[in-house]
Amino acid sequence: MPVVWTAAVAVAVAMPVPATPARADDIPPPGKVATSANVKHLGTLPKLPGLGATTNSDIAFQDDHAYVGNYGGFSIYDIKNPARAKLVSGVLCPGYQMDVAVHGNLLFTAVDEPRSNDSCASTALSPGAKESWEGVRIFDVGDKSNPRYIQSVRTDCGAHTLTLVPPKGKDRENVYLYVSSYDPSASLPGCTPPHDKISVIKVPLRSPVDAAVVSTPVVFPKGGNATQSSLFMPTSGCHDITVYPEKDIAAGACLGDGVLFDISDRERPVLTASVTDPNFAFWHSATFDNRGNKVVFADELGGGSTATCNESTRPTQGADAVYEIVKGRLVFKSYFKIPRHQASSENCVAHNGSLIPVKGKDIMVQAWYQGGVSFVDFTDPADPREFGYFERGPEPDGKGGGIWSAYYYNGHVYASDYRRGLDVLRIDDRRTDPARRVRTDRLNVQTQGSLPERRR
Repeated sequence: MPVVWTAAVAVAVAMPVPATPARADDIPPPGKVATSANVKHLGTLPKLPGLGATTNSDIAFQDDHAYVGNYGGFSIYDIKNPARAKLVSGVLCPGYQMDVAVHGNLLFTAVDEPRSNDSCASTALSPGAKESWEGVRIFDVGDKSNPRYIQSVRTDCGAHTLTLVPPKGKDRENVYLYVSSYDPSASLPGCTPPHDKISVIKVPLRSPVDAAVVSTPVVFPKGGNATQSSLFMPTSGCHDITVYPEKDIAAGACLGDGVLFDISDRERPVLTASVTDPNFAFWHSATFDNRGNKVVFADELGGGSTATCNESTRPTQGADAVYEIVKGRLVFKSYFKIPRHQASSENCVAHNGSLIPVKGKDIMVQAWYQGGVSFVDFTDPADPREFGYFERGPEPDGKGGGIWSAYYYNGHVYASDYRRGLDVLRIDDRRTDPARRVRTDRLNVQTQGSLPERRR
């Protein structure tokens, strides 16, 4: 049984360190907060007790709650009042990296680490252990104070990330998960190189205990990018997939390749376009614009553990690449990298972000590890620009850290700091103010669609 922690007393947002507007070339003192004048740090919510030493990862939202994954489990926060958000409960259930998605009463979590079994009491095994379990765990979070672990699904090579995909047409009885995994090993069952595939899980909503892998489509039947000298590792599966179901398309960040899929058959996604880039070392994530006409790919140079936002690294590396989709092809338009210089002790690289819904504009918020949080206008795909930011100075111990994910949800930005907890931010800017009136009841960032938009 998982260890469930429930808050006995409401925990209000901690008082933040006063934010001082910083010049673009300023580096805050170790651990201190700096923001642009249009961004306010409302505070930092603590991690679930027991998760303090493990890494926070991704975030999913539904109604008035945020679900924050962690290498040791997950935390649930009540964000009905963002200025007084509070930790509600969570589960201690180790297995990195705990990517999360939520649908109804179900929370899906990804495990990409060989474990002794699928339980929350399992232990980590060596990478070559043949009798190991990796895959997806499913929790019932209908009672926010008492989440219950109900089922697991094993997937080949584990589950590094997962993407929730709604069914096609009138089917309301099922959802799908596209599971991305990579780094194959001949010693693991079903994980023999090159492992150029993903796993598709079908989840019957009335009986989630019957969830199962229904297909393992090969993404690169002719092989992916394996010869580019600057790659962090050759293409072997995908790191992350973002779907746009209204158009039956998906964008995949697949290590050495950026790709498009046709997902009109949800169980059998098909590769339709692929691009490579000598400046990209590790295609990490993808974000569509609100109309599904552009894709912002992020490059996690060095696996996210090195300082690449300083003068020794070119602005085209460890950056975003903005593409337009033209007649089914990916057409490169520009690169974007934060203009704020970072210290050589700060791991900094493009990471996870989301759109801010403003009609006629393409605006996103994005995490950059110790580069903090960036607000970017890419309406002109050839000239994306930062117009706001939040960041902390280098970690006092000189080690890695920073913001894993930064997502906009119903008027505020929630940023998962993998050491500290969940930062709550608000931006006051004419470019983003119209989005405050836009409301949605769920956000799984890798499941995009045309959000309602408000004009400037």
